[in-house]
Amino acid sequence: MWSALAACIVCILFASTGIICDVKQAGLQPKLMQRTTNQTPVEGTKLEEDIQKVIAQIHSLSNGDTRSFSSSTTGAGFDLNTYYGALVNLYNIFQPLLRENFLDDLPKITICILSGRDDCGLEAELTKTVSLELAKPLLTFLTSLRLQTCSSLTTDEESGSFFRTYLRMGDSAAFSGFQETFINILSSLSLSKNLINVLGGLIDATVTYTLKFVALLIQVPMDYTRIALQFGTKVPVLDEKETCRQGDLKQLIMWGLKNNVSWSLSTSLIDILLDIFLPQDQSAFMHPGPECQTPPSAPSQRSISYAENSTMNYYDTLCDSYNLATINDTMCADILSSSGVESSTPVITFCEALSSLSSNQIKNVWSNMCYVIQTLASPLVSRSSDCSFDNAGPAPAATPLPKPRRVAREASNLKQLACNYNDWLQNDVDPVLVSLCSDNEHVEFVKQVCSNAVLMRKLLSDKMNSWLYGYCANSSADHSYMVSEFCQYDQWLNKFTNMVDTSLLVFCMSLDSVRLTELICENTGFFMFIMSNPENLQFMPNCTNVPPPLPIPGLDMQLDFCHYSEWQEMEITKDLLAMCIRLDQSGFTKKVCSNATFLNNLLLNSQNTWLEEHCRTSLSFPPPEPTQAFNIAMWCNYNTWGEQQVDDSVVGLCWQNDQIAFQKNVCCKQSVLEKLLQNPLNKWLTSVCRDMEEITVPPQACKYSDWTRPIIVDMTEVALCAEMDPLNFTSKVCANNTVLQNLLANQDNTWLIEHCANYSKDPGPSSNKSVEGGGVTKQCQYSSWITSPPDAALLALCWENDQTNFFLSICPNDGLLLFLSREPWSQWVNKMCTTYTSYTTATTTSNNSNNNTSTTTDPNFCLARNLVKEFNWSCSTIFASACQPCATQNMVLQTVVRCWVDSVRSRMVDLLTPPVARALEQAVSTTVVLLLSLEEVQLTQWHVTETIRPSVLKSVVNYFKLEDNSDNKRVLLQCFGTVLSSLLQTGRNLQNTDEMLLIKAYFNLSLSSLRPVLKEAHNHTIRLILQYYASVKDTLQLPNEYLSTMVSEILQTHLVKDVTLFPELAPMLTKASPADIQALPSSQNNINVRDKINEILKSMTPDQQQAFGLWYSKALSPSNITRGQQSLIRDTGNLIAYLPFQNFQHLSAAQLLDGLDVLQRNTLTPLKQEFVAQKLISTYRNLTAQDFSRLGSITCLADPADLYVYKGTEAFRVIRESIMNCTRKGLRLPSDLVFNILLNTTELQVPSAVPAERLAEIALLLPSLGVTFLQGLSTNQLLSVLPTLNSIPFSPAQAAVIVDKLSSVNGFIPDRLGELGSLIVGVKTETLLTLTSDKLLSTLVAISQHTQCLCLLDRKGLLLPPQANAIATKLWGFPEVVIWLNDVAPLLGCTPLISVLPRKRLLVNSLSNTSTKPWNTQQAKGIFREVLDTNPNMIKQRFLNLGTLGQGVSCAVLRDRFQANPSLSSVRSILALLRQQPGLLHTSLKNCIIEVLYHFEFFFELLEDLGVEIALSMPVSAIKRFSTDMMNSLRRMIKAGPHHFLLLSRTKQLLLVDKMVQRLDMYTGVFTEEEFRSLGIMAPFVVDEVFIQVDRRFFIQNLDFLHGLCYSSIKMEIVARILQEPAAFGPVQNWDQTTLSQVDRFLFFLTKDQLQQISLALMTVERIEKLFMSHHRWERGDVGMLCSDETERKTIFERQQFVLQFFLGFLKLNPQSLTPMVPTCEILHTTAPSVWLSSSLTSMSSSAFSNCLELMGHDPFLASYQRTEVLRRVKQIYGPVSSFSQAVISQLGVIATQLSLDELNAIRLTERRSIAALGTVSDWNSRQLATLFSTVLSSTKQNPSQLDSSTLVAMGYIVCGAKATEMRSFNPIELSKAVLRLGRLRLSCSEEQLQALVELLTHSLAFGLMSSWGTDVFIEIGVLAVGIPDMAMSALVKEQIEGIAPLAISMMPQEKFAVVFSQEKIAMFSYEQAVAVTDNQRSVLSDLQKTALAMVLTPWDDKPVDFRGRSLGLALSHSPLCLLSGLLMLLTVLLCPDT
Repeated sequence: MWSALAACIVCILFASTGIICDVKQAGLQPKLMQRTTNQTPVEGTKLEEDIQKVIAQIHSLSNGDTRSFSSSTTGAGFDLNTYYGALVNLYNIFQPLLRENFLDDLPKITICILSGRDDCGLEAELTKTVSLELAKPLLTFLTSLRLQTCSSLTTDEESGSFFRTYLRMGDSAAFSGFQETFINILSSLSLSKNLINVLGGLIDATVTYTLKFVALLIQVPMDYTRIALQFGTKVPVLDEKETCRQGDLKQLIMWGLKNNVSWSLSTSLIDILLDIFLPQDQSAFMHPGPECQTPPSAPSQRSISYAENSTMNYYDTLCDSYNLATINDTMCADILSSSGVESSTPVITFCEALSSLSSNQIKNVWSNMCYVIQTLASPLVSRSSDCSFDNAGPAPAATPLPKPRRVAREASNLKQLACNYNDWLQNDVDPVLVSLCSDNEHVEFVKQVCSNAVLMRKLLSDKMNSWLYGYCANSSADHSYMVSEFCQYDQWLNKFTNMVDTSLLVFCMSLDSVRLTELICENTGFFMFIMSNPENLQFMPNCTNVPPPLPIPGLDMQLDFCHYSEWQEMEITKDLLAMCIRLDQSGFTKKVCSNATFLNNLLLNSQNTWLEEHCRTSLSFPPPEPTQAFNIAMWCNYNTWGEQQVDDSVVGLCWQNDQIAFQKNVCCKQSVLEKLLQNPLNKWLTSVCRDMEEITVPPQACKYSDWTRPIIVDMTEVALCAEMDPLNFTSKVCANNTVLQNLLANQDNTWLIEHCANYSKDPGPSSNKSVEGGGVTKQCQYSSWITSPPDAALLALCWENDQTNFFLSICPNDGLLLFLSREPWSQWVNKMCTTYTSYTTATTTSNNSNNNTSTTTDPNFCLARNLVKEFNWSCSTIFASACQPCATQNMVLQTVVRCWVDSVRSRMVDLLTPPVARALEQAVSTTVVLLLSLEEVQLTQWHVTETIRPSVLKSVVNYFKLEDNSDNKRVLLQCFGTVLSSLLQTGRNLQNTDEMLLIKAYFNLSLSSLRPVLKEAHNHTIRLILQYYASVKDTLQLPNEYLSTMVSEILQTHLVKDVTLFPELAPMLTKASPADIQALPSSQNNINVRDKINEILKSMTPDQQQAFGLWYSKALSPSNITRGQQSLIRDTGNLIAYLPFQNFQHLSAAQLLDGLDVLQRNTLTPLKQEFVAQKLISTYRNLTAQDFSRLGSITCLADPADLYVYKGTEAFRVIRESIMNCTRKGLRLPSDLVFNILLNTTELQVPSAVPAERLAEIALLLPSLGVTFLQGLSTNQLLSVLPTLNSIPFSPAQAAVIVDKLSSVNGFIPDRLGELGSLIVGVKTETLLTLTSDKLLSTLVAISQHTQCLCLLDRKGLLLPPQANAIATKLWGFPEVVIWLNDVAPLLGCTPLISVLPRKRLLVNSLSNTSTKPWNTQQAKGIFREVLDTNPNMIKQRFLNLGTLGQGVSCAVLRDRFQANPSLSSVRSILALLRQQPGLLHTSLKNCIIEVLYHFEFFFELLEDLGVEIALSMPVSAIKRFSTDMMNSLRRMIKAGPHHFLLLSRTKQLLLVDKMVQRLDMYTGVFTEEEFRSLGIMAPFVVDEVFIQVDRRFFIQNLDFLHGLCYSSIKMEIVARILQEPAAFGPVQNWDQTTLSQVDRFLFFLTKDQLQQISLALMTVERIEKLFMSHHRWERGDVGMLCSDETERKTIFERQQFVLQFFLGFLKLNPQSLTPMVPTCEILHTTAPSVWLSSSLTSMSSSAFSNCLELMGHDPFLASYQRTEVLRRVKQIYGPVSSFSQAVISQLGVIATQLSLDELNAIRLTERRSIAALGTVSDWNSRQLATLFSTVLSSTKQNPSQLDSSTLVAMGYIVCGAKATEMRSFNPIELSKAVLRLGRLRLSCSEEQLQALVELLTHSLAFGLMSSWGTDVFIEIGVLAVGIPDMAMSALVKEQIEGIAPLAISMMPQEKFAVVFSQEKIAMFSYEQAVAVTDNQRSVLSDLQKTALAMVLTPWDDKPVDFRGRSLGLALSHSPLCLLSGLLMLLTVLLCPDT
């Protein structure tokens, strides 16, 4: 509430305007006694009496007559003596109170008064009292001035305000005469050059001093004004949530003033002032003539319509103090803080006074001051109430105002809003109030308005409330309710005369698009009704897939009412008329519209007035007679459409039902299309035909050869050729000056100047297209262009179609021409006007000369141009308007003033000091803000915004060029995005303009601010951003995350508003996330959108492609697919290939065959390929060879039985080729398919007879043919196909057969050994040892070209371990090996450390080469230690040059490097070096990095620099402290590189994922697709409670993706449960073949009981094989190899075994089970030998059994009973064991474990390959091992000391068969070379044996004394570390303990473990070592040792808890609720035993 003071002020100030306030005199008495003074009571009383006297005198000035200052000529004048006396008395009263600095304190006093405080003091009370009393006569005087503006009774002009009347002073004759005199003086000036220079200097000096004086004079007022504006114009700033509201242009300028933006607005301000005081069209002509029309008397473009009500309403809003800025937001904050802002004393006092006020007091100051200003200004800006006359004529029709823009407002008290919705139904509601309530009471507004159709209809009756449609559509209101109330389409048709509002159509299209689209497409009448409104063309749907409309039910019955002959006797309603027009348009036109009498009778009814316009249109375009039956050919006779009129409904009908022919015969034929477009109801055709690529240009139109002659060519022909034939046009017209000059002879062709100036650019849109929307006159409203500037398209449109009016309206308008000249896209207008002016001037001169007409004035004389030349001004102003024949005086004066100002400004830069220039600039900017405020309240229409727009834009661009503060740039883009967008909306291409800097700024934002900034950008700005990106994307270096964020925001915020952005956005969609793609707006039926997506799909990732498929599936449901046309796939394009399989499987065979080419050029999933193959080939039994050629590799996935039917046909040859190509691609196929189509031929029965060409052709199949086939090949055959065979993956046994045959060729070994390639695995190790170093090197180089994986310790490489050891040790025995490093590099992983150490000095000498090789960790450590010993300075100076030796850095050195330069950049450089190592970093090094860096302040900034491997080595205690952003970064790192995550222990995997899920807030609700995909490989590791909530729709649609992940046993059970849910596939017994194809390897997750419920008919041999192959493919992949532990693999094996044996009839659980089958060798490869019964294996033929013997020997799951049976079968084939060849022995593998000891003694192990075959088996018992060791010695005729390293490596586990005494006789050097292999086996040696081996390793020729061993030696020896004696073990230091392998820890005897590892030693363990401690070992530890171990195991917790073995990774404890429940149950049992 206001104070009493404010009420008094308002009442007094309003007294003169007739507002009566009953305020008693006593109410105005000052409270003088509240201030303590030195006056006595008598003096105070006297002072009060004197004040009362002065007040009485002031009051008497008006004599109680509010009209005393009237300007009436009869009234007496006012008494100046009375005023003088009052002022003298006032001075006498003030004199004792006046002090020296009273005026300085006046601002403080004023603030105190306005704030309503009572303690302001005596001066304040006196000032207040006198001001109140003086206000009344002052307002009376101002009111009298206003009365002077009243028009006479006879005038037709509207009476305006005094202010407006004053501004129109230029209309007076006196002023016009003064102008004429002044112009005459200027025109007669003739000055010498010296005088001009003197005059110019004088003017410069005058202007300089004047500007300095003005700057000094206005400084203080402008400071006050700025502060006031800053309070009232709250500038948006970023809040805590990094958001801000959008600012307007005023706020932008205010923000710029505070942030040092240089607003160059002086030119714009001068333009505004010139247009105000010198309006161009409101003065006399310079040279009036008969051709010059008298200027119109109507108000000029600058005049405004009166809007007092809106003005006062704005004041009410403006004076509300609810949205004031705080004092900290004003310049007062800078003044008071002394931050360098200079200001005067009064301003400082003013700010200090404001700073002492509370927020409520500041609001009082604002409100009171605002109302005071309002009252004072009201008489000047408002119309007087006394200007109303009873006999005044009717007011002229008001020009409708544009729809107001809704501005969000706030209210501190919603009760002030009067949002009483109950009263809105009965009373009229102000649209402003509706807007205000919607913004401030959103929830209640939606409830009361959007959910109340009656009230909403009432509000919508006011067009200003049409925004309610969109508001309610996007609210939480019930959409179905709103659709039922507003989208009543039948009522739309019944109200045929009323067009549907576009906003209502948008509303229904957004909420009910399916039904509305269907109705538009299927109901021709409704379609024509909707599209008859041109504004609705944007909603043109794609009706391609909609079936033809059905006959209208009841049509005949309805037509019965349209018997026009009977209408004379019945009442005709508007509804009846509408119905008959809709159903019988032709008959209605003929019987009603053509009958004038009948029509006039109907028009007598006022409701039928619309009928007259309808009939006029119908008669202008008479429709043809309707036919009786619907026949496309009859109705759509396109051949006649070019000659006769066609009814618009027929046009719509043919477009709907005959689109292909329609486009061909209408859209592609210009003459027909143009004729149809003559009917306004056919304007929708421009939208339908817009997608046609081109309209054929008649060849006779573009006769370029004729144009070379001087003939007149019609402009339309020229324009048509320029558009349709741009290449020829530019080369034959623009490049030919003769042709161009001939065409320019026709004035209509002057547009060619601009066109040909840009001919190198792409031709623009057609220049002769039909003008929509009512013609040229309707669109080219030149008079409004100064307020609403045209864009480039409209400018070109009016130029091309209305040139005469274009010239006459634009060229004389200097202001508009000046504006257009500043825009690059419209500068050509200036050139055209210059040409036009010169042409018209020359023409006029010529005509005058010819007519002998003499004039006193030279027609070529131009005052403005002459003055510019006279004074030598530098002027960029256009003279076209000032120099035209009918130029007005104001035009000339405007031009002269602009030129003079331009000339002076260029010199003022040097004449004005910076402070003065800055003060003037701020004053100009502040003035512009004031003008904008006046314009906003509709006091003026000076078009300030349009005038200043170019200057503001230029200033913003300059600011972006110079400003370095990124935060300020971000605020400018985010908080003023809408304003900047409006500034950029110029309709031109900004590619080469400075304004493009604004667009570039969006690409320089930080990632965190990108999304909020883009959210506030306008769609036009977004379009420019996309266009800019498209042009510079190849050079723009932006991270993918940045672009992804940008695309995401544009998709979510802008594309949903404007789907036309899609073409520009399309190139960036490759950066969109799948979630954003799925959320694309529903524009699937938009052909342009679909085509654009089809173009970019190939460049997208599979996830993105799948997301597009999901998006498109929303519009292509299974039912749509089923009833779709045969060409559905071709019509849809690439998108259909990525539909979810649930939709894809509904495609018919016909559709698949028709669209096969589309499917083939896309990447189909294996599941879809299988579906296509089986659907097509099972449906069509007569496919041709060409069909199978089109199918290609898809043929391989068909059911083999469907392919066999083509045997003997030409198609079968193509099938065979397709199957062969599939095998070449590595695709595993069912064995039966391969055998019957490729291998079951007679030519393969005799291997030696197979031609070499055929062998080369089937080379890939030779491994499948087996050993027996290879043995049958001759040497010559093998030699001829060797170039092909050397890349085939043969097994070692098969390769040995080939190599043995080739070895018989003289000289093959060693000369051609390098040609073997992958066959090198078949070469005997003994042979390799005999080769020289040269031969070995050449062979090594040759085979390295086939594969880089020659030697892999952790998995199988190309070379067998004995071969790799033999080659490596032999080559490293030569000193020259340092030179051969490049050649031996592939074998470094298998090179023993003992071989490298002797060469380390030489390696260090060539460090630049050494540091690039792939060393293993122990080798790198050994070499690094040598570098450290020999050149320690090198480590300090060139640490980053270590290269691949970085993995060998010791922790101490690394710590020193980090601490030597602890900067962020240095640390990042070191981490980059460590991330580039060739192998995994050792655990000790990773722990060291974390330990050292964790203490750095920027540790958490290094997450991405650490890399995923080091990051995952962090303890969970550190990871769980990650912020959300850091956890997201870690998530992305793991997702991108999952290998290191899979290497973690299961416990840490679970814990890590659990912490991540908690931090990322995924624990509750549905486990969504976005969350699942964001976790990647980690998704199945979430806790069971989260995993079971996975989105079922995502689960079913993405099974292909899910198959590749890793699942624990519990997760397997959950997956099996989900698969059987109704939302998935339902019960197992209901599954079909398609279901099994989708389930795939997940079938093995089902339990045995569930598996038995699957139909036996479904589980064919081929199906079972495919299941096995799928699982094998996963197992051999990167995930499968690291996923499962032994228990999980065993579980899956048991399920696989059950599936095969149950469904193939081995388990007779079902009488329908098949007869057990005998497997072939091929099916054993696709399944596994161990899943078959031993009887089945032994029943195989001898050749098949022999071919698969090696496979059986390597099957780890082959049970002992199976091995026994298989061994018996081996003996049957190959005889007794003693007769086994080395080849047979090398294939036995695990089968040999069933040999007896005698048989082991009898077996011959003479070759290393046979020894290695048995040495890799770990299932031997100790007796068998001892026997085997003896057998090896006896077979090789060696004693233990003679065994070399390759033999020891081949022996493997057999080494433990040697006695300890025998071991001690081993050669220590050879053992040291073999320890790299032996140390990685879980040897079953006793502790004594291991100790004997360790003793050998301490030999001086081996690793030396144990005390000298470093981490490298311990890593090398692996499990042999178990043999270190107890005393030595207990003495190990941290560096040595770090090298002990976890496997060695787990193998250590428990007693020894407890003795040798104290708690201090255990504390040195790594997490991996601690996890390896077994339960038995832990059981014998002391409490201290257990505590130390627990602390290592659980560094993420504060207490020692061992989580090992738990699936969830969480500490388990009894829940209190659980304990309580258990206790209650126990009590129940005890107390109630009978219950």
